[in-house]
Amino acid sequence: MDSITRVLAKELGPRNVRVNSINPGVTDTEGARAMDDYEQVANAMKALTPLGRTGMPEDIGLIAAFLASDEARWLSGEIIFASGGLH
Repeated sequence: MDSITRVLAKELGPRNVRVNSINPGVTDTEGARAMDDYEQVANAMKALTPLGRTGMPEDIGLIAAFLASDEARWLSGEIIFASGGLH
């Protein structure tokens, strides 16, 4: 995904198209909770993550909204790690 983000940013930049990606850590979503071992995985990740919690959908959504906004007009080809400090 990182390579695709960077390549597309270079190819589409001249057309004024920005390409960025968000790499989320474990995020507490309905789909994630449907996994059989979600609680075990989530607890293990909480222990490793400096912020001590899993992500929430709004944590990722706020980043996506920022990247789509004019405030991010100088960002392209960036990979945003949203993992509570894990990466």
